[in-house]
Amino acid sequence: MPETAALLQMLALLLAVGAGAGLVAGLLGVGGGIVLVPAFFYALGHLGYAGGQVMQVCVATSLATIVFTSVRSVQAHHAKGAVDVAMLRSFAPMLVIGALLGTLIATQVSSRALQGVFGVMAGLAGLYMAFGRANWRLGDQLPAQPLRGGMAGALGLVSAMMGIGGGTFGVPLMTLYGFPIHRAVGTASGLGVMIAIPAMLGFLALPVADAPPYSIGAVNLPAFAAVILTTYITTPWGAALAHRMNPAPLKRAFAAFLVLVALNMLRKALGL
Repeated sequence: MPETAALLQMLALLLAVGAGAGLVAGLLGVGGGIVLVPAFFYALGHLGYAGGQVMQVCVATSLATIVFTSVRSVQAHHAKGAVDVAMLRSFAPMLVIGALLGTLIATQVSSRALQGVFGVMAGLAGLYMAFGRANWRLGDQLPAQPLRGGMAGALGLVSAMMGIGGGTFGVPLMTLYGFPIHRAVGTASGLGVMIAIPAMLGFLALPVADAPPYSIGAVNLPAFAAVILTTYITTPWGAALAHRMNPAPLKRAFAAFLVLVALNMLRKALGL
């Protein structure tokens, strides 16, 4: 059994991670997973848990939190009429298949490979956040099947491998096809539910010999509980701050931070 002092240190650090992730998510409107995965990675490494599958633990635990936060979010957005249910239904089959395939791949590759995937995709997300424009368009509406299904499958696969929900790439995708931003954000919360549930179930079955204490499969229960508790408190604080200040400079700063995190993740993946 791990020592009490080590567990308390782990819990304190994870509470701080969850509080920061919730605040940033509420303030900037970014998905919590894009913050949580690197935060888990560095926190667990600091605590001495840096085994061959540590990235799988970070990804899986992030997805477990997204299940609960996305369900709460989609309910709130649906009550305001901001969820495109028809779009979710058209995405659902291939989105779930993509998420399951992404989970299967993630369980078979090394932690370094997942670091590389996260680094590349998080870097792209940061660059889009920094330089993307609200008036950019690929079309007036989402393409028909089978292209729509291919897009859904790719979104589910990449998101499951990164440990993120539907917001990081789903919101830009929808806005590029003419979705109003509030409807895109609301609908993306539904995408997050459909990505996170099958992915989390897959990771629960993954045996991780060097996982942190009190883990089921690749999902670490103390990290999950700490994040759910603190993000529930701090996300509304971030949202309230967003209404009192101009978020544009903060978004640019966060985009720069995200690119730096991505580059550092890539450096570690390459063993540099």
